[in-house]
Amino acid sequence: MLRRTCSWPLCNTCNLSLCSCCSIRGHRYTTSDKQPIGDTHPNMTKLRPQTILYILRRDIRLSDNPAFHCASQQLRRSRTSRSSSQGSTRSRDDSLTSEHGGAPFTHFLPVYVFPAHQIESSGFLSSPSDKNPYPEARSQVAKLWRTGPHRAKFIGEGVWDLKQRLEGLKCGSGLEMRVGMVDDVVRSILEQYAELARNDSGSPKITGIWMTHDDGTEETDEEITVGKTAAEYDIPFKIWEDEKFYVDEYVPPADSYPNHVFLIILTLLSRDLPYEHISDLPNVYTTYRKALEPLRERPRNTLSTPTELPPLPPNVPPQNAPFKIPSTLSELLKCILSPLEKDPTYKLDVPPKMPTNVQSAHPFIGGESSGLDRIEHLVKTGAMSTYKQTRNGMLGLDFSTKLSAFLAQGHITARQVHWAMFNFEEGRGPGKEAVGYGKGENEGTAAVRFELLWRDYMRLCMRKFGYKMFALYGIQPHAKGKGDQPPKPKKRWRTLHKSNGAGDDPAKTLEAFTRFRSGRTGVGLIDASNREVFSTGYTSNRARQNVASFLTSHLDIDWRVGAEWYEFLLTDYDVASNWGNWQYVAGVGNDPRQGRVFNPVKQALDYDAKGEYIKAWVPELRDIKLTRTIGPGREEVDKQRLMLLYQAWKLSEWEKNSLGLKGLEWVEQPLTRIQFSVGRKGPQDNRSKGTGPRGRGGGAGEHGGGGHWRGSGRGRGSRDFKQVENEQRPRQYDEGPTIVTSSG
Repeated sequence: MLRRTCSWPLCNTCNLSLCSCCSIRGHRYTTSDKQPIGDTHPNMTKLRPQTILYILRRDIRLSDNPAFHCASQQLRRSRTSRSSSQGSTRSRDDSLTSEHGGAPFTHFLPVYVFPAHQIESSGFLSSPSDKNPYPEARSQVAKLWRTGPHRAKFIGEGVWDLKQRLEGLKCGSGLEMRVGMVDDVVRSILEQYAELARNDSGSPKITGIWMTHDDGTEETDEEITVGKTAAEYDIPFKIWEDEKFYVDEYVPPADSYPNHVFLIILTLLSRDLPYEHISDLPNVYTTYRKALEPLRERPRNTLSTPTELPPLPPNVPPQNAPFKIPSTLSELLKCILSPLEKDPTYKLDVPPKMPTNVQSAHPFIGGESSGLDRIEHLVKTGAMSTYKQTRNGMLGLDFSTKLSAFLAQGHITARQVHWAMFNFEEGRGPGKEAVGYGKGENEGTAAVRFELLWRDYMRLCMRKFGYKMFALYGIQPHAKGKGDQPPKPKKRWRTLHKSNGAGDDPAKTLEAFTRFRSGRTGVGLIDASNREVFSTGYTSNRARQNVASFLTSHLDIDWRVGAEWYEFLLTDYDVASNWGNWQYVAGVGNDPRQGRVFNPVKQALDYDAKGEYIKAWVPELRDIKLTRTIGPGREEVDKQRLMLLYQAWKLSEWEKNSLGLKGLEWVEQPLTRIQFSVGRKGPQDNRSKGTGPRGRGGGAGEHGGGGHWRGSGRGRGSRDFKQVENEQRPRQYDEGPTIVTSSG
C-alpha cells in the first residue's frame, strides 16, 4: 500500500493509492493517521501491476532519454491529480509527454539484451557442458568477432553504470539484463508472465512494449520482429525516436515497413529537418549541412533527468536456460570477455603487443557517468575551444574529444554536448578560467558541432540506403556513365576466399590482410595505427583515413574486411559511421569524387613530423636516429631520416643489421613501396601539386568506428604482396577535403 502521493490506482473505499504487489509482498496498509487497520484490503487482489517492458539497446542512459523521461512524467502526472500539466523542458508538445495509448502503467521493466549475433554469448552459459543455441558472433566476410574485447568491456561497463543509476534512485527501479536475440528475450518474458497469470490473477500484466528506434539494418529488423510478437499478444508496441543525435528528425512511418502494417509508431514526425521523406536526403553532406545552418541554433533542449521512476514489477521472469545472468560487474565482464580470451592472438601468428612506455589515448570506462564527466572535463579545460587546432593529433588524451564511444552506445547525447558548449560560450557553468569562456561560439566549438552533424548524416544515410551500406560496390550506380564519358567500370577487389577476376590469388590476399592486421605491412604509419587499435581499441581519425585508404587503394583488398576489422576492435564502433566512412574512402560511398587515395608517407610527414607516434607503437624502430647536427649543441629533425622511419625498407643494410631489423619480413618485403621523397625546399612526390578543391568533412570524431574520415591524400605506391623490385610511376590525385573530427 502506498500513500496518496503515489501514482497507483485509488481504492474506491478509502481513497488510498494501492499497488497490487503490496498484497503479493504481504504489505500492511494504514489509515491516513498511519494506524494499521488490517492485513488485507478488499480491492488489492483485484489489481494487477500494469507494466511497460522497455527494451534497451543503444540508449543506455537515464538523462536525456525520452523513454525514461516519459515514465517519470507518468508518475508526476498521477501525483498531480491526473493533471494535464506535462512539465517538459522542451519547447514543443510531442510524444515525449504523450500518454501511452491512453492507459496508465504502474510498473516499469527496463531490460538490456546482450545481442547474441553481435556479442559472443557463450561466456554466459551456466555450465561448460551446456550447448549454446546461437552461432558464434562473427562477421560475414572475414569471420572476425563482431565485438572485440575493448568495446565488449565498454558496453558491459555502460550497462552496469545504468543499473547502478536506476537503483540509486531508491524508488524500486532497476535494470534487468538478458542474453540472446531481442525477440527471443521479449517472447520469453511474455510467455512466462502469461504462465504466471494462469495461476495467479494478481500477477503483472505487460501493457506495452517500448523500444528506441535504431537505423541499423539488423536493429530495424529487430523492431519489426518484436512488433510481430507484440501483435500476437495484443500488446501495444511503441518505438521512440532516438534522440541522442544533434538535430531531431523523424522516425519512419509504419508504411516504411512493407507488409508489416501492425507496427504502430506513435512518435510524431519532427519538424526539424527540411525533408518530407528519407529519399529526399541529399547524397552529399555539404548540401545537407547548408540546409541546417546555423548549426548553433538547431538542437532542442535536453530532457530533464528523472529523479524517480515506477518500480520494477514483482516476479520478474528469469533468464532462460542455458544462460545465467551475473550479479556483479566483475562477473559480467568475465562472461563477456572469456570467449574472446580463449585465443588472445585472434588467429594472428604475430599479434601486436602493447609496447612499453606507451599509454592508451582512450583509457575511459564505459557508462553515462563517465561520459558526462568527460563532457565537463572538455568544457572546463578549454579543450573544446582548441579542438580545431588539435583534432589531427595522434598521441594524448585531449587532442580530440574522445566522446565517440559514449555517443555510439547512447551513454550521452549530442544535445548534451551542444548545451555544455553553449553554456560555456554564454559564460555559464564550469570553465571560467579557460580561454574563450563567455565569448560566444569559437572555431573549436563550431568544429565540434560540424562533426556532430556529420554523425547525424551518416545515420540518415544508413536509413536511406539500408543494406547497400554493406554491399561490395556500395551505394553508387557503377554502371552509369557521365555525359560522353564511358561508364565507369567496377573495380576488381581482391577478396579473401576466391579470385574476383583481378588475377589475384586469394591465399596471397589473405596473407596480406593478416600482415595488415598484425601491423607488419612495412609502412610505418599504417603499422603504428593497426598495432594501436589492436592493443587499445582506439586510433585517431587521421590514422583511420590512412589505414582505410591503404587497404582499399594500395592493396585493392575488399573494403568490407577493413570495415569488419574496425567493427571488431574499435571501442567507438558505430555501424553507420564505420561502414559509411569505409565506403567513402573506398570510392563506393557518398563521396562525389568517387574515392580518395592517401599517401601514408606524406601524411606521416604532415601529422607525425617528429616520428613520435610511429616510434611509440612500432618499438622496433625506436632506435632510428632522426636528427642531424646543425651547429654546436644544436640538432634538428632530418626529413631524409624520417623517410627511413616511415618506410624501414629504405634503411641501409648496415643500419638494418645494427638495429636488429635485418631479416624481418615487413622490413625486407613490405606489402607496398610508397613513392615519396623530400628535398631541401620541401616534400616532393614526383608529381605536380594537386589543384583540386579543398573541402571539409568529417564527423564527430571517430564516431563509432568510424568517425568521419573524409580527408586529403595523394600518391600511390607500387604494389605486390611480396618484395617489389621496380617502382612504378605514381598516379596523380587531387587533394580531397580535410577531415574534421570532434569526438574521436
